[in-house]
Amino acid sequence: MTMKPEIVILDGYTINPGDNPWDTLESLGNCTIYDRTPPELKLERASDAEIILLSKVKLDEATLDGLPKLKYISMLATGYNNVDVAAAARRGIPVSNVPAYSTASVVQTTFALLLELTTHVGLHDASVKAGEWISCPDHAYWKTPLLELDGLTLGIIGYGTIGQAVAKVGAAFGMNIIAYAPRIPHDAGSVPVRFVPLEELFSAADVISLNCPQTPENTGFVNARMLGLMKQSVFLLNLGRGGLVNEADLAQALRNGRIAGAGLDVLAHEPMCADTPLRFAPNCIFTPHIAWASIAARKRLMAVVTANVASYLAGSPINVVNNVCL
Repeated sequence: MTMKPEIVILDGYTINPGDNPWDTLESLGNCTIYDRTPPELKLERASDAEIILLSKVKLDEATLDGLPKLKYISMLATGYNNVDVAAAARRGIPVSNVPAYSTASVVQTTFALLLELTTHVGLHDASVKAGEWISCPDHAYWKTPLLELDGLTLGIIGYGTIGQAVAKVGAAFGMNIIAYAPRIPHDAGSVPVRFVPLEELFSAADVISLNCPQTPENTGFVNARMLGLMKQSVFLLNLGRGGLVNEADLAQALRNGRIAGAGLDVLAHEPMCADTPLRFAPNCIFTPHIAWASIAARKRLMAVVTANVASYLAGSPINVVNNVCL
């Protein structure tokens, strides 16, 4: 009788806080599921694992050295910068991720943030509930200028699956689309788009959406110099990775009125640090890294993770990001 593999999930709570069962995965092996794992417990908890699933727990080379039974890693996310994939490759350990599961949800949150910055639904809802409409001498009022997206230029940095989906919705609002990508895609989709150099995008766009992965080369690239190229009326949206932005420089730009506003779903350090300079910056709104987290997206994630593990057990792992073949 074939022994079932030992599967350890090191930080499963955000994927399944109670509404997204692990049943399909549990059918593939002996699953030990931890909601969260502090750094000092990773080795102890994963010591017998053949398969590790994780989202934000870090697996560096020293940790991998302490896990001699480990044969396969699957992320519970698209990003995989928390794992030393090169060190895993040297040990013959494939690392898989979960691509494209949250595209629709990320795009929805992108425009939720943008619409809040331009239409201020929350501000006006609070005003109405405070009684200001009841006492208003006119049939309508607005607390701040309201902006229309039609005719504005949307600059998208990173033009993969999510970037192209953002462009499609932006075009539906009547926005003009420009984009920057290190490698222009062979198929740029159905939306008319003009690819421009990065500095031209920063100076021409009315709205800038960061939809690129974080790399050592682009960490902190949205800095004082690049912010200085922007129009004062620009809105910056970051639903990519928090580390793309120099947060002190962005906070200063917002305080000085150098740019009009920012909508952020991600920060360099998560959860948010109490002393982050952006916390009380004017015209900066946040969601707590929820763009990926709709129930529909999390169910798709669960299905792909299960398929990742099943493919490894069948000897042909899929969605491998470090070029390891069994």
